[in-house]
Amino acid sequence: MLEMSEMIIGRNAVTEALRGGREIERITLARGAEGSVRQIAAMAKEKRVPLYYSDRKRMDKLASGGAHQGVIAVVSDYSYCEVGDILDRAAVRGEDPFIVILDGLEDPHNLGAVMRTAECAGVHGIIIPKRRSVSVNETVAKTSAGASEHMLCARVTNISGAIETLKERGLWIAACDMGEEMYYDRDLTGPLAVVIGGEGSGISRLVKEKCDFTVSIPMKGKINSLNAANAASILMYEVVRQRESI
Repeated sequence: MLEMSEMIIGRNAVTEALRGGREIERITLARGAEGSVRQIAAMAKEKRVPLYYSDRKRMDKLASGGAHQGVIAVVSDYSYCEVGDILDRAAVRGEDPFIVILDGLEDPHNLGAVMRTAECAGVHGIIIPKRRSVSVNETVAKTSAGASEHMLCARVTNISGAIETLKERGLWIAACDMGEEMYYDRDLTGPLAVVIGGEGSGISRLVKEKCDFTVSIPMKGKINSLNAANAASILMYEVVRQRESI
């Protein structure tokens, strides 16, 4: 049986994989499925991707109970990029680099949500560590609603080292953590990377020491932190707001 990291399930995720040029080995469709499944079949045939048809019970088992919506694609392993590729994307677009760094994120649903928002907000790429971090897998692809097919993601050995590289290229590094300065009071225009910590542990001490400044999100309730993906969304769209208001 294939590992889940080699599968993409769901109509939106598979559609975006086809549009994004992802190397797809084959696609399995539920017999009798209608609507967008027919469009997926047409796209697959155009790209010469082998199509197979199966009953839903077998597909349920193959997807380990995941919401496949009658569509399962077997894909090549996710292709990570280099940090330099993210900076090159910004240069090609003629924009100041805008990067999200995830320090120790472990929940694939959070990574998928961050990728989805990042793609919508015009982020040029995401950086994650190789160790003690979630990787881009089927759950991430599903949660991202296909954004993982368009969002560059670099997987690095050392986050602190990646930050040093970005600083050398002229980026400012902002840590999202508890502090006195609110995110909306800080200038977030220009070349920027935003660091978001992992669930529970937050940003590691060594990584935070490498950041240029800290921005905080006001907490008015009885708990003192937001979900990592929600915090990332708030900061990403503050960057969008500030850049568009220049």
